[in-house]
Amino acid sequence: MKLVFIFGPAASGKLTVASELSTLTGLSLFHNHLVVDAVAAVFPFGSPEFIRLREQMWMAMFEEAAKAQRSLVFTFQPEPTVSEDFPERVSRLVAGHGGKMAFVRLEAARVVQDARIGNESRRRFGKMVSLDLLRELRPGFEACEARMPEAALTIDTGLTAPADAALQIAETLGLSTLPSGAGAA
Repeated sequence: MKLVFIFGPAASGKLTVASELSTLTGLSLFHNHLVVDAVAAVFPFGSPEFIRLREQMWMAMFEEAAKAQRSLVFTFQPEPTVSEDFPERVSRLVAGHGGKMAFVRLEAARVVQDARIGNESRRRFGKMVSLDLLRELRPGFEACEARMPEAALTIDTGLTAPADAALQIAETLGLSTLPSGAGAA
C-alpha cells in the first residue's frame, strides 16, 4: 500500500493536482473534505466533537486501506485544529501494515492563493472562499505547515500545471501510470 499525502496551504491546488494524480495512476483519491464535510454536517468546525470524529474517520480509512493494501492519494491542509502529531501517526499506521507513505508539499505564492481563493471550484466543495478569512488565518496555517514532516517533493503550483505536477509526483515516487485515457479505477 502506498499513501501519497499531499499537503499545502489553502488554494494551492491540492485537490486539482490529486485528481490529476489519481487519473494518471489509478490510485483512489481520499480528499480531506469528504470527511470534513460529513462531520461538519452535524458538528461545528473546530468543536471537540468535530475534531475527534474527523480524525477518527481519517484514521479508520487509512487503516482499512492499509489492511486491504489499497493505495491512495490524500489531500490535507495543515491547520490548528489538527493534532500536531497527526502526520506521524498516519505514517506509523501505514508502516505498521507494511505500507509506504510519501509527503508531497504544494506551494503557491500568496498572490496566487489570493487570486484562487474565491474560485467556483472551491465553492462547489464547500471550501474556504473568503479572502479576508484566508488572510486572517494564514499565520496559523503557515505555523502548522512549518511543522509538517519533510516532503519527498515540493511543487510550486503557481508555476506548474496540475497535469505536470501529477507527472512529477508519479515519477519522483515511482508510481505506475495508466495508459493514456484509462482513467482512475
